[in-house]
Amino acid sequence: MDPLDRIAAALERMSPAPLTAPDFEAAEAFVWHVAPDRLAPVTQVSRVDMGLLVGIDRARDTLLANTRQFARGLPANNALLWGARGMGKSSLVKAVHAAVLAEGLPLKIVELQREDLPSVGRLLNLLRGAQARFLLFCDDLSFSHDDQHYKSLKAVLDGGIEGRPDNVVFYATSNRRHLMPRDMIENERSSAINPSEAVEEKVSLSDRFGLWLGFHPCDQDEYLSMIRGYCAAYGVGIDDAALRAEAIEWQATRGARSGRVAWQFFTDLAGRHGVRV
Repeated sequence: MDPLDRIAAALERMSPAPLTAPDFEAAEAFVWHVAPDRLAPVTQVSRVDMGLLVGIDRARDTLLANTRQFARGLPANNALLWGARGMGKSSLVKAVHAAVLAEGLPLKIVELQREDLPSVGRLLNLLRGAQARFLLFCDDLSFSHDDQHYKSLKAVLDGGIEGRPDNVVFYATSNRRHLMPRDMIENERSSAINPSEAVEEKVSLSDRFGLWLGFHPCDQDEYLSMIRGYCAAYGVGIDDAALRAEAIEWQATRGARSGRVAWQFFTDLAGRHGVRV
């Protein structure tokens, strides 16, 4: 091959052709991938029915109302769902999307991995030109002291001079209210010349979410209610006293109660009773 042709081919590989938008009518959900950039359709979303999510009524109603507004073309806020592990934060986002679709409102959900945040500008440019409305979802979002990905997130929340596309709203889940560890905040405050400014850039990132929805650990009654709800939904018959004793023993061996622990117990229970879930 001629040297000039080899150089031209190498440059073409380094600078690929602009990404073409997928057929957004092919699915209601997509996952964003990089290297190469692409939106992969998801034909069946893994989610729990909203009626099975116990103990988060206020967060459920608030997020559903906000999502419904957005799907109708009305103003809506970005949302940060933060708090205890395994209490249904990501499950609620997916359940709310399903509920809005069931009402006949058009809404697509696009999942973005935290490590792919630097590519979010390219994703927004792709979504900006589409006719559909998109719920951009990032699960388990947090940042360490040397993590610069939070700067890319500002493109979603503030959008720079272009602004966030009108047809995109951003929902994130995190175990941390301020998206960074408390000890890191205290360390930077104690060692900085101007403590108030040392962490302002990162801490203020969470302030850019219009909705903060807190999720707290469940008590024993809520934990048991979750399991009873799963049993009723999937037709698992068991004496209530036996269920209570087994469920409490299960959570004691895990050292915690949460929606995730309740589902894990129910999965074991359903398997022992020969019920598919």
